[in-house]
Amino acid sequence: MSELLLLSNSTNHGARTLAHAPLAEFYEGREVRFVPYALADHAGYAEAIGAAFARAGLRLRSVHTEPDPAAALRTAEAVWVGGGNTFRLLRALQRLDGLAAIREAVACGARYGGASAGSNLACPTIRTTNDMPIVEPAGFAALGLVGFQVNPHYLDPVPGSAHMGETREERIREFLEENALPVVGLREGGWLRVSGAAVTLHGSARVFRRGAEPEECRTGPLSP
Repeated sequence: MSELLLLSNSTNHGARTLAHAPLAEFYEGREVRFVPYALADHAGYAEAIGAAFARAGLRLRSVHTEPDPAAALRTAEAVWVGGGNTFRLLRALQRLDGLAAIREAVACGARYGGASAGSNLACPTIRTTNDMPIVEPAGFAALGLVGFQVNPHYLDPVPGSAHMGETREERIREFLEENALPVVGLREGGWLRVSGAAVTLHGSARVFRRGAEPEECRTGPLSP
C-alpha cells in the first residue's frame, strides 16, 4: 500500500522551510533519501532541506552524493523529492533511471514525499506543472503513484483584475479538453496524505474534472 505526502509548497510566508509539513509523523524515524535535481545547486539544496529534516528529528541523505543514485533510490526506505523546476527534475531522473528506481522502492514499502515539483512527479504526467520547460525531457510521463494530477501553488482568479493573461483555472480547463485525468488545484500551505486508495486533504483545494464545474474542497477525505 503506497504511503505518500504531497505538498503544494515547501515554505509558507514568514515560516521556516517545511515547518508546516508533518515530516516526523510521516517518516517515523526512517532515513530519507533526498532527490535534489529540481534545482541546479544540488549541494546547497541538500544542506537546506537537510536542516529542515534535522529539525524534525530525521536524517536526510542526498542521492547526488552517491556513485549510483538509482541504486540508492531503489533500496531506499523513504524518499523526499524537492521542489524547483519540474522539467529539469524529470529529465535528470530519466537520465539516471531514477523513475523506475523510485517506483520499485515505493512498491516495496518506501514512503514517498515531495513538494511542488516533487508532488508533480508523483502524478501520471507533469503536464499540470506551472514551470517553464527550461530543458526538454524525453516525454512527460512521471511516476504514476496516484491516479490524478496535482497543480501545486494553485491561485484563484482575482475578481476585477485587469490582467488579460490566462488564469490557472483556464489553464486547467484546457488540460481537461485534452486529458481525462482529474486535477487537484492545491493551494499554498495545503498537502495531500495518500494511503493506498485513500486520499486526505489538509488545507484547501479545488478539484477539476472533465465535464463538471470545479469542486471546492477543505480538510478531510478527498475523492479526485
